[in-house]
Amino acid sequence: MSVTRMLELVEEMKYQLVHDRRDIHSRPETGWLEMRTSAIIAKRLTELGYEVLTGSKAIDPDSRLGLPDAETLERHARDVQTQPMTPLNYLTDEMKAGMTGVIGILRCGPGPVLALRFDIDALPMEERHDDDHRPYREDYFSRNPGMMHACGHDGHVAIGLGVAKVLMALRDELHGTVKLIFQPAEEGARGARAVTAAGHLDDVDFFIGSHVAPDDTLDDGDVTCGTYGSLATTKLDVVFRGLAAHAGGFPENGKNALLAACNATLALHAIPRHSQGQSRVNVGSLISRGGRNVIPDCATLQLEVRGETTQINQYMTQQAEHILKGAAQMQDCTVEIHKVGEAEGQASDLALIQRIADVVRRDLPFLTLSSEQNAKNWGSEDISIMMNRVQSHGGLATYMRVMTTMPSAQHTVGFDFDERVLPHSVMVFSAAALDILSGKEDAQA
Repeated sequence: MSVTRMLELVEEMKYQLVHDRRDIHSRPETGWLEMRTSAIIAKRLTELGYEVLTGSKAIDPDSRLGLPDAETLERHARDVQTQPMTPLNYLTDEMKAGMTGVIGILRCGPGPVLALRFDIDALPMEERHDDDHRPYREDYFSRNPGMMHACGHDGHVAIGLGVAKVLMALRDELHGTVKLIFQPAEEGARGARAVTAAGHLDDVDFFIGSHVAPDDTLDDGDVTCGTYGSLATTKLDVVFRGLAAHAGGFPENGKNALLAACNATLALHAIPRHSQGQSRVNVGSLISRGGRNVIPDCATLQLEVRGETTQINQYMTQQAEHILKGAAQMQDCTVEIHKVGEAEGQASDLALIQRIADVVRRDLPFLTLSSEQNAKNWGSEDISIMMNRVQSHGGLATYMRVMTTMPSAQHTVGFDFDERVLPHSVMVFSAAALDILSGKEDAQA
């Protein structure tokens, strides 16, 4: 009966899901700036009847990575307050200070604790503006300059709100606790650490996350119930400081920060690769100040390393730090190394993958399962930090993919997706939750 009612609820909310997704898409917010987004989520969850945590109750402020400067936070907070449909009563001072993200809790008596994760941030990109791009053509393109939902997290917000409505409507049939985690700052791997450090995963028995994904040869169905292999990563911002001098008159008095940064860049790309798995390194930005007749006194790098496992990534990080310090020493400069993002290695639990696959076959037979139900992931994802915390105390975790047509790849200015994936995703999350919190004797297995 509960599955039938769940499907009816999802059918009724199809237009709301699209509306929510398009509203969030039109006002994208990058990591730790998701103020309007968080306020909307908090309002909706409160109205539904959830216990709602925001600000320092949702995250550990001291564990935030890659936090924008105070001026950027203040400017965005001012802008948000003038934007349409911003629920000002839910826009807290802590949100304005970059403590974004929301957790909704539904307690339904004794039983397992289930956490569902939805990331909410956008990317620092300028969206395409032409009639071939549907968000522009149908007038839901980004109104926030330099920000764009180019990965699908706008859809994730809508999906999470849809799941929240379904589970609240069916709460009398649930046994246990649901935590809906609307995570900030996933891009750049910055936000999961702050949610995890606040302790919200410490009592979780089951953890499920998902991402909308392209329907290509990697996934030949509507749903892939588990993934593995996201690369562990460390993101670093580096500042070399030297001493300016006249390049023609007194070059010996200078300490060349740009030369230190250049030496570091070349050496970083020569880090010996690890024999036990894949590794990556990339310097994506090198900026210096000065002129042709000035020994530059400051240079900055933005770089990342990755590894197939957390241990390989640690090796890459240590090698990078040695090189950065050595390059500074060669030019008698100082160096500041700031970690601005971090993710770990990730693997879904086969038992939970199989359980969700069985639920889809039984309750959602109109959705097809991919041939490979534990598929190799790509890139890096800080959901790994949450998954690993749950798995460290014996809980089960999985990171799914739900497929959709995409006219342009993720992280491109023309990104969009077929919105039929929204109800499909709500169904998968809700059906899994109904099964796990059914009160069956084996629900704790």
